[in-house]
Amino acid sequence: MNAVFDDPDRTRLAVLGSPIAHSKSPAIQSAAYAVLGLPWEYGMAEVTGPGLPDYLAGLDAHWRGLSLTMPLKRDVLPLLDRREPLVDVVGGANTVRLTDDGVLGANTDVHGVEQALRDAGVDSVALVQVLGSGATAAAVIAGVARLGAERVLVRARTPRNAEPLIGVGERVGTEVVVRPIEVEDRSAIVPDVLVSTLPGHADHGVVIPAFVRERAVLFDVAYDPWPSALARVWSAQVVSGLDMLIHQAVGQLRFWLHGDSSVPIDREAEVLAAMRAAVA
Repeated sequence: MNAVFDDPDRTRLAVLGSPIAHSKSPAIQSAAYAVLGLPWEYGMAEVTGPGLPDYLAGLDAHWRGLSLTMPLKRDVLPLLDRREPLVDVVGGANTVRLTDDGVLGANTDVHGVEQALRDAGVDSVALVQVLGSGATAAAVIAGVARLGAERVLVRARTPRNAEPLIGVGERVGTEVVVRPIEVEDRSAIVPDVLVSTLPGHADHGVVIPAFVRERAVLFDVAYDPWPSALARVWSAQVVSGLDMLIHQAVGQLRFWLHGDSSVPIDREAEVLAAMRAAVA
C-alpha cells in the first residue's frame, strides 16, 4: 500500500535552496500529483545552510517531504534520523521524508543521472570526465558507475576540495582522478561522456578540445538558461540537466509514497510524461 494512505494528513512539500526562484520542481511535482490524484501541495522556500535546522524544526505534522538543492544536500546530513544507504555512498541527500518516527533522507540524483543517460541511448561507458566537484559531481560518479564507468576524471577549481570524490569512486568501484579545471587535458583520449556540473549561465573558461566536443556526449546538468554556454559550442550529442531533474523527481515521489526510492510507483510512465509536458 502506498504510504500516502497510511498518513493522509501529510500533504505539504517544498523545494528548498538558495537561489530557488528559478526552480522547475513545483511544476514537475504538481503535474505528477494531478496524474495520481494526490491532494498534495508543493511549494518553494529560500533557505541556506545555517537556516535549515530552524526551518525543519518549524514544520508541523502536515508536512510530508522536502527536495533539497545546493547548498543543502550536505548540510542536511546531521539532521537526518535515518537514511538510505546511497546517501552515505555519495555524501549528500537531495530528498527528505518527514514521519512521526523522524527525518528520513534519500539521494535520488544518482537515479536521475543514470536514467537521463539511458534515455539518451547511453547504456554503457568506460571513461567519463566531470567538470566541478560538488555534491552533484558525487552523484554523477555513482550514476555513471551503474553504467560501467571504469575511470572518472574530475576537473576541479580547487583539487584539494575534490579529494572526497576519490572515496566516492572507491565505494562504487570506479577509479577517480582529480585534476585542476584550468589545465587542458592533452591526453588525446576522448571520454564517452563529459559531464558538466557547473552553472550554465556563464562561460567558465574551461578549455575543451574540438575533438572532444565533436565525439563525446555532453551531459550538462544545468538547465536554466538553456542551452548553456557549453552546450552552445558542442557538436556531438547533448543531454540536458532537465532530464536528470525529471528522473530524480520520480525517485523523490517514490520515496515520499513508499519510503523507498527504488520502488516504482503506479502509472510511472504516465507520471514521467506529465512531468516532461509541464516543463516543455
